[in-house]
Amino acid sequence: MMPPVTHHQVDARGISLHVVEQGSGPAVLFCHGFPTTWYSWRSAMEATAASGFRAIALDMRGYGDSDAPEAAHLYTAFHTVGDLVAVLDYFGIESTILVGHDFGASIAWNAAMMRPDRVGAVFAISVSFRVLGEASFLDQIRAAGKSDFYMFGQMRAEADAEWADAERTIPASLYWLSGEAPADERWDPFDPEKNMLRPVANPPESIAPDYIEEMIRVFGKTGFHAPLNYYRSIDDYFVIANRAFSGAMIHQPSFFLTGKADGLNLLLQPTEESLRHSVPGLRGFAELDGVGHWPQLEAPKSCNTALVEFLKSLT
Repeated sequence: MMPPVTHHQVDARGISLHVVEQGSGPAVLFCHGFPTTWYSWRSAMEATAASGFRAIALDMRGYGDSDAPEAAHLYTAFHTVGDLVAVLDYFGIESTILVGHDFGASIAWNAAMMRPDRVGAVFAISVSFRVLGEASFLDQIRAAGKSDFYMFGQMRAEADAEWADAERTIPASLYWLSGEAPADERWDPFDPEKNMLRPVANPPESIAPDYIEEMIRVFGKTGFHAPLNYYRSIDDYFVIANRAFSGAMIHQPSFFLTGKADGLNLLLQPTEESLRHSVPGLRGFAELDGVGHWPQLEAPKSCNTALVEFLKSLT
């Protein structure tokens, strides 16, 4: 019988976070990205719990049933890594394995870099680690004159209204970023004509309908201002992090998984060889054919198999 799912409202040192757990054993903490909630990890949590681990996921600050501060500067990786540490402290967990997707992957990498005493390993999906240094990747894009890069649009105040109709924007973003969209029409982070909010007739068939319905319900209630603050806080983070953590690498055991059809690959261009320069503890690298930006939703079996094999290799 599958272990039950239990819900907690955690006081994480001044911010209330909705946390979900399932199973028992070594702790595995899941961090989601934009725009979703802990719900995106249901299948992964079940597979993890069934394999003898304690699966824990949270609505990151600004999402779902967690608090949503108004100000953008409260969404840097310093704040979100602090949230993870507070969750670990709440449950009395000394060290955890982090699993992250999208912004959640970035947060997982940053937590491993900042708090190696609390993070024993990282399984990252879609967003790879980049060594910090003189100029942030956003400043490099600005210097290259690529003003149409999608993150700049997400930072604008007007983005709140552009995303506001969840019944339209959730299916659209899921489809255009998925592997089901035709290759020549798929989301391109540098081309506004191929943006992620173009109208669609139907959401991707590879993603469970109940997940899509839940996201429409949640974001119809909460809106998108707080989630978009993650983009608006990036520059504030790099001002400090590029100096404080210049040259820092990820030495813990790690695994990186991505969809071959993910538009983010046009920016990150991840390869196993390139990752090893910044993630010397890398134990595995996987690219899923026909999968876009949502591997845990588009190809849950393949994603879960890679995750569980990695987790078991650590014990």
